[in-house]
Amino acid sequence: MKQKAKSAKEKSAKKGVSKKTVVAKKAVVAKSSSTKTASQKASPTVVAPSVSASDGKLTFNHAMIYTKDVARSLAFYKDLIGFKLIEDFRYEGRPVYARLKAPGGDATIALHLAAASDSLASGGVRLYFEVRELDDFCQKLIKKGFYITQMPRTMPWGWRHAYLNDPDGHEISLYWAGENRMKKTIMQAKPK
Repeated sequence: MKQKAKSAKEKSAKKGVSKKTVVAKKAVVAKSSSTKTASQKASPTVVAPSVSASDGKLTFNHAMIYTKDVARSLAFYKDLIGFKLIEDFRYEGRPVYARLKAPGGDATIALHLAAASDSLASGGVRLYFEVRELDDFCQKLIKKGFYITQMPRTMPWGWRHAYLNDPDGHEISLYWAGENRMKKTIMQAKPK
């Protein structure tokens, strides 16, 4: 197996393929190996809802979150936030990819091992997770020892938000939109 992974890495390097692609290929090689780990054997098979190719509508599939430590991020999103593990891939016993489903609804996220040299700065991206009992949810996180950068408060657009960061520093908003979800927001600048 190491020989296959090494040759894939060498071929990728010659073709100029990114380190992330090499990591993903290693995960596929590790998954297809006949010596699967217990967690891979136990991973449930998930069938995505079918989308008719003829309907021509774009659907959102998932958000990929790159992380320096998949196991650490998995503990955050699964154990702290409450996502359900759908699948995980391991390479030489180390988690390199995991896909999780939100505790409510059909939304999913994927955690992908980033190359050591990759920056995880994501100043242009924020993840949003909605929860009706926002204040209670935040209090539960605090009781588990997690730091929330902004406790829940109602924003000028009418939604209630709390902000925090995941273990890799990705910004997250926990919010509740309620009846304001589909209303046009009218915000006015404060007078000078």
